[in-house]
Amino acid sequence: MHQLVFATNNRHKLEEVSAKINGDIRLLTLQDIGCFDDIEETGTTFKANASIKSHHVYSTYQLDCFGDDSGLEIDALNGEPGVYSARYAGTHGNHAANISKVLENLEGETNRKARFRTVISLMWNGEEHFFEGAVEGTIRTEIAGEGGFGYDPIFEPEGYDITFAEMSMAEKNAISHRAKAMEQLIAFLNTTK
Repeated sequence: MHQLVFATNNRHKLEEVSAKINGDIRLLTLQDIGCFDDIEETGTTFKANASIKSHHVYSTYQLDCFGDDSGLEIDALNGEPGVYSARYAGTHGNHAANISKVLENLEGETNRKARFRTVISLMWNGEEHFFEGAVEGTIRTEIAGEGGFGYDPIFEPEGYDITFAEMSMAEKNAISHRAKAMEQLIAFLNTTK
């Protein structure tokens, strides 16, 4: 069984990815390999930030790994919050404040089109590979649902009348941006066995 490090400490991301892998690969976290470094996401694109994470782990631990960066892009806000999704309102990971800022910035806006985008950087046998996934949708005017994390309570994916936060993890995993990028990653890994 291959070992692969997922360069994250985000338990929600780990749960989503673990559900997709189905035991083909032993997924390790940064904690599992004793990496407690604060990997600075200094890139200005999802691709750059994902690459920073995977390169850090690979160069420090010589382990195959992947890093991802994701975010919400809102058309009426010129793609914001984008790479700043986790810290849009100032404090990293303050989901309620981030959601409030988005809703405030969209007040009175009729174009509520948005997408979640994920880019994965995989370091595999010393080579870097990229995988990308996106899911289109709209931003609701109010919060709905208890599940998910981040902007899930205000994001309604195209073709649905519920938010990500109102879906089960299985439902969200079937259509999410991270799921689409992960499917490409898993397909790649399955061809390298």
